[in-house]
Amino acid sequence: MRIDAHQHYWSIDRGDYGWITPQVTTLYRDFTPPDLLLHLQKHQLAGSIVVQAAPTLEESLYILQLADITPSILGVVGWIDFFHGDHIAQLTELNQYSKLVGLRLMLQDMEDSTKVLDPEIIRKIEYYVEREIPLDLLVVANQLDTIIAMLEIFPTMKAVIDHIGKPNIAEGDIDRWSQQMRLISQYKGVYCKLSGMATEANYDNWSYEQFTPYIEHVLHCFGAERVIFGSDWPVCLLAASYDEVMHIVESALPQSWGTEERARLFGFNAAIFYNLVNKGEQDEI
Repeated sequence: MRIDAHQHYWSIDRGDYGWITPQVTTLYRDFTPPDLLLHLQKHQLAGSIVVQAAPTLEESLYILQLADITPSILGVVGWIDFFHGDHIAQLTELNQYSKLVGLRLMLQDMEDSTKVLDPEIIRKIEYYVEREIPLDLLVVANQLDTIIAMLEIFPTMKAVIDHIGKPNIAEGDIDRWSQQMRLISQYKGVYCKLSGMATEANYDNWSYEQFTPYIEHVLHCFGAERVIFGSDWPVCLLAASYDEVMHIVESALPQSWGTEERARLFGFNAAIFYNLVNKGEQDEI
């Protein structure tokens, strides 16, 4: 089963997408399942994992309700507030919907990402680690040290690094990022999404070759068994079309990769990580 394991839907009138302003003309409109369907069909993708795009419980409920009536939505990564309120009550509300497959911990916009290491937050995260609930980790490259510190506390955490940790591809920054990603990859419960790369390059002036060293490093560190493809559509449209995003990844894959490795990257690993297949199916590609 081929899967796009990271994309978004939204309805602007809902009012909780503060980062999508009228000035962001490419994104300032509704994006719904019919808009993605042709891309899924063209690239022979069975469906997608929809990831929350706003830090509100209401937005997560919106996409979970959308998932209930949309067969191509294979799962939803929702959001709960780890910092305020009763996180278990919030999880219970989301768990009313069968397609909840994970939660996203958003560090990206935090001025001080180390606040997730505060004892109170660590106790909350421990609840999810103990239950092996998949966690998407949204970070920028200068926050990867926080992820390393979290993994030192929870070495068995089941997590995936979104958007390869958002290195500054536009400036060619790679050295520090590559060291941190190598350390993170040593934790065998951690996967990495080959997603969100186009928007880390210069929107209007990028080349496929720019992404190759980053992709090659991720593949070297995580191997074919722990990498996951995601388009980051429609956010990717700021810099690249859906077809271009696919080609960014395809053009950097090793020539030695065969059917099995590609099947893992483009769906099987996501199905395992998000528990879309049962134990008996995990050895079948």
